[in-house]
Amino acid sequence: MKKILITAMLPLVFLACKKSGGLEDKTTGLTEEAVFTDSVQTNNFLNRIYLDAGYTFGPSRFNSAGGSGNTELATDNAEGNNNLSVWGNAYAQGTIGPSNVLTGFGTDKDFWTTPYKNIRRVNLLLEKIGGAPFHESTKKRMRAEARFLRAFYYQHMVIAFGGIPLIGDQVFGINDIINLPRSSYEDCVAYMVSELDAAAADLANVTYKDIDFGRVTGGACLALKSRVLLYAASPLFNGGGTTKSAAVGYPAFNANRWQQAADAAEALINTNLYSLNVDNTTRPGNGFYQVFLKRVNTEYIFQYNRPAQKEFEAYYLPPTRTGASIMKPTQSLVEAFPMRDGKAISESSTYNPNDPYVNRDPRFEYSIIYNGLSYINNSSVKTVVYTYTSTGSTIANTTADAYTPNNQFTGYFGRKMCDENISNGLSATTERAWPLIRYAEILLNYAEAINEVGQPEKAVEKLALLRNRAGILPGADGRYGIKTGISVAELRTLIRNERRIELAFEDHRFNDIRRWKIASAVLKGFNSIDIITRTGTNTFVHTVSRAPRPLNFRDAMYLLPIPLSEIQKMPMMEQNPGY
Repeated sequence: MKKILITAMLPLVFLACKKSGGLEDKTTGLTEEAVFTDSVQTNNFLNRIYLDAGYTFGPSRFNSAGGSGNTELATDNAEGNNNLSVWGNAYAQGTIGPSNVLTGFGTDKDFWTTPYKNIRRVNLLLEKIGGAPFHESTKKRMRAEARFLRAFYYQHMVIAFGGIPLIGDQVFGINDIINLPRSSYEDCVAYMVSELDAAAADLANVTYKDIDFGRVTGGACLALKSRVLLYAASPLFNGGGTTKSAAVGYPAFNANRWQQAADAAEALINTNLYSLNVDNTTRPGNGFYQVFLKRVNTEYIFQYNRPAQKEFEAYYLPPTRTGASIMKPTQSLVEAFPMRDGKAISESSTYNPNDPYVNRDPRFEYSIIYNGLSYINNSSVKTVVYTYTSTGSTIANTTADAYTPNNQFTGYFGRKMCDENISNGLSATTERAWPLIRYAEILLNYAEAINEVGQPEKAVEKLALLRNRAGILPGADGRYGIKTGISVAELRTLIRNERRIELAFEDHRFNDIRRWKIASAVLKGFNSIDIITRTGTNTFVHTVSRAPRPLNFRDAMYLLPIPLSEIQKMPMMEQNPGY
């Protein structure tokens, strides 16, 4: 009997599956016959494909001896411990290359190997499910779920590398000699869109409940299609490549790609299946805060359900709350949040640089712990978190966060997605799902694409929905701080900023700064931090300074290098330019 190969295809390394949180792999070591003639085991096999769906999102993605974090560390949103053994730090400092893009960072080769492992699993399931003991309607649903997941894993690879080898439904065996060229970027996009359209049609009338809640829906297929087409329309890929290679993007710009992206987002919006989680009655912006603490809500389109835990509290909170504070928000992220009137801090008359945290967009306080914020401590009492750099402050009294020129302290701690009633030192836990795709992203996708088509007022309509949910005041004109007669260029800047703050720490910024081709501007020099000193009982002086970590972005880094080990195995596969 042939053993199940629940492993990677292209790297030609076949490893046993590992167990992790959430779904559990229960098919390792079983034969194909044992799995695909048993309905329970076949379902377990599909569940195993879901198991890695959150692999890019988790705050411990790059867990290693030198630290942790995810790609937020590779952006202008966060600083960590400046250890080059952590992938995000290595990328930001320009030390990534073909020979080390996957190894040495505790990533389990997840940029390349994890997606291809699961693509092979999908292909094996599609090959074998015909003989599984299910009703045909169940097989149809499972095939559609699997095809979405395959497109989902491909999407993560394409945004990282550009065009990669498409293998269709083929299942390679351990003795096969594989030497494939890269598919063009255009072919990769067309393939993902085709697969998602087919899966959406087959899942159009499928609903889930109880133990099946969280599986792929038709809405999820439309949402991922929206993301794929938005990325394809973006400057990096839409005729903006550094070479004429078809693998790295479309050779020529086509404005219609923005219209296709807008149409895809609008198609999902018009289903009326999803809506923003709004609650401004309890307190301004409470709906934004609460959405991350509910597994079941109107906003999550595709999510990674987690057991009751306190993982974000463990990773983000300050040491006085027993948190590891692995990714600390930067000053530039803080400055990106507007005032409650919706205007930027540089434009609003309500901004006071001597009291900079008052009257801000409510999302600011739900995303960032700042000097003077009251937050639950390990005794279940709300006490003030001080982040100034003299006696009496959180950082001065905590060795792990003491400010020194070589420490990546920024003046802030992360709070996004944390439960304000839980510190990591308490035994309490909370319900949570990781929002892999949520409705706010779709509204932002539409706004970005329709603005580029030249219809900024249609974009403003969607931004108003987001700003209303955030708790921003509508103003006398009902435009939530967005000026009348705003130009396409002005709104482009605003939309990019809105996306930055709404989706901060949700696995978007790294992809966004690359697809917009602004990484060369934002990852140069140093990130900004706030050095706060206390001059009186309640008087603080804020000095914007630079973080110790140098940023060294090169244009080649807009795409990751194809791993050298894969190039050596498959000489037909060309390397990305600049490597």
